[in-house]
Amino acid sequence: MLGIQVICVGKLKETYLKSAIAEYSKRLSKYCKLEIVELPDEKIPEKLNGSISNEIKSKESDNILKHIKKDSYVICLDLTGKQFSSEEFSSEIERISMTSSHITFIIGGSLGLSKNLLDFCTQKICFSKMTFPHQLIRIFLLEQLFRSFKISNGEIYHR
Repeated sequence: MLGIQVICVGKLKETYLKSAIAEYSKRLSKYCKLEIVELPDEKIPEKLNGSISNEIKSKESDNILKHIKKDSYVICLDLTGKQFSSEEFSSEIERISMTSSHITFIIGGSLGLSKNLLDFCTQKICFSKMTFPHQLIRIFLLEQLFRSFKISNGEIYHR
């Protein structure tokens, strides 16, 4: 069974977000072994400049790197990444699973990911050119993974 690890910066506080994550985690358990790793985010000061921003991204990214499983195919969610339709994403997950038994998705904090981590990733994907809270992107990712497995298995869900 394919292993999927989602590493995210920041804790979910809202009950409705936690409920959505729990629901999609339950649905995904039929198709993959899912692990969600929540890492603490760094405090962002009121007066933020480029240097401080890079320092925060670097600290968060270094912490993420410590949690990536060895031999995992690493996908960063980033605004500069490739966009997929749901069908294309499903095909991409299938393609990756032919050569790797484990995929790690990385969702950074409010400021994004360091250049070092983005360069480390095997692939970058983007869900939208619009900006969304990183907590919400977590739900988008799980929903699209679930949809992807349904499409791959020819099951009814995708419309």
